[in-house]
Amino acid sequence: MKAITEHTGRAVVLRRSNVDTDQIIPAEYCKRLTKSGYADALFAGWRADPLFVLNQPANAGASVLIAQHNFGTGSSREHAVWALRDWGFVSVVATSFGDIFHRNAFKNGLLAVELPASAVDWLADAIERDPGLPVTVNLRRCEIGAGGLRYPFTVDARARELLLGGMDEIAVTLERDASIRTYERTRARWLPSIRPSVPSMVGGAGS
Repeated sequence: MKAITEHTGRAVVLRRSNVDTDQIIPAEYCKRLTKSGYADALFAGWRADPLFVLNQPANAGASVLIAQHNFGTGSSREHAVWALRDWGFVSVVATSFGDIFHRNAFKNGLLAVELPASAVDWLADAIERDPGLPVTVNLRRCEIGAGGLRYPFTVDARARELLLGGMDEIAVTLERDASIRTYERTRARWLPSIRPSVPSMVGGAGS
């Protein structure tokens, strides 16, 4: 997972509240068995409209999404985060997020930033006036800046640590692989253990 410390890029504004995960990525795209390759599925239903914001040439290459209230509500699917990430978004800014989406974002390298409505509205207005306006999201200082203004934000300390290090929970566990192996090799034999299961003989020879 790529580390996020400070990112500067252009932003695109999605003037819709209560965007759920089925709108971010329709369920039919969740049948794929990979964790990448979902850019084509992002907002697939809405992108059928030529006027949708992601279809506008001025927004090509935007890496920060300015959303509204309650972004990512609805069912739990990491695919919603994967689709945003695969499109090229590094950060999503909103006044609030669905709880599960919020957790999934941090676990999959997408920085979800909550700001007051006044700050989100100012960013949205500024970006719509000037689609080329650079937006900087600084995770080290926990602030977002654009047009000479800066807005502080808060991030869960553990999530921030993992994003800054470019690590997910599996990578953190693997860092302790040597210690885990040593423990398993030296642990007392009388302690509980899980033995390999024996294949069922039902329907086999002698039944």
